[in-house]
Amino acid sequence: MLDAPTIATIALMALGTYLTRILGYLALRNRALSLRMRYVLESVPGCVLISVIAPSFVSDRPADLLALAITIFAATRLSILPTVLIGIASAGLLRHILGA
Repeated sequence: MLDAPTIATIALMALGTYLTRILGYLALRNRALSLRMRYVLESVPGCVLISVIAPSFVSDRPADLLALAITIFAATRLSILPTVLIGIASAGLLRHILGA
């Protein structure tokens, strides 16, 4: 079962992801954006996602390390939504199978 700190962490990460996207658009809404600037603004949520999974790189749990490898492999071939879904599913399944 999820405890309060876990729920608060998930909610704050979601809020941080949303705010990084919306604040950029609000701050620059009256300006003509170059193609490069649009690309940067669209990449921000992915950067937040990377900061969320980065602690897995130093994990000592085999399930997390395997899920990380699967997610990295998926990220090299798929867009962000399938990659996130594969990462979540692989972490859950491997934690269940390996008991971690």
